[in-house]
Amino acid sequence: MAYNLDDLKTRMQKSIASLRDELMGLRTGRASASLLEPVTVEAYGSRMPLNQVATVTVPEARMLSVQVWDRSMANAVEKAIRDSGLGLNPMGEGQIIRVPLPELNEERRRELTKVAHNYAEAARVAVRHIRRDGMDALKKAEKDGDLGQDDVRAQSDLVQKATDAAVTEIDQVVAAKEAEIMQV
Repeated sequence: MAYNLDDLKTRMQKSIASLRDELMGLRTGRASASLLEPVTVEAYGSRMPLNQVATVTVPEARMLSVQVWDRSMANAVEKAIRDSGLGLNPMGEGQIIRVPLPELNEERRRELTKVAHNYAEAARVAVRHIRRDGMDALKKAEKDGDLGQDDVRAQSDLVQKATDAAVTEIDQVVAAKEAEIMQV
């Protein structure tokens, strides 16, 4: 892999965008079909996003309805929703799975903030992996004679600054979501 700072920054921004998408799924008030976007289902021998095996609708303010396209997948979808860590308890009725959303009490709000922090940590790890890729590329360029030690050191500082900026942005995003979840 050739070193390219702009490419590293773009990859870091994609990690942050992914975090924002995951956090959008965390419910703070009324039901939203995006709540189930992070759920993956064991289907046809592989893991698939829920939206590739079912349709999610919002029939009521505190209820989601999941219409499974293949009746044989209903149990797998129900299990995936239950095991997703979102604190939901789906009820299967044939091809339709109803997912009532629990009242957001103090305990549930704390659980949701923990989930948000888990998502943020996963994003931080992804950013650190991107940083490592950049550092490895710099070391390889130095070893191959493409860059001198001073250039490598300067570029390493830029990679670290980009990493720090991405981690700071992740912290800000999760702090905003935590404030949104905790407001009563």
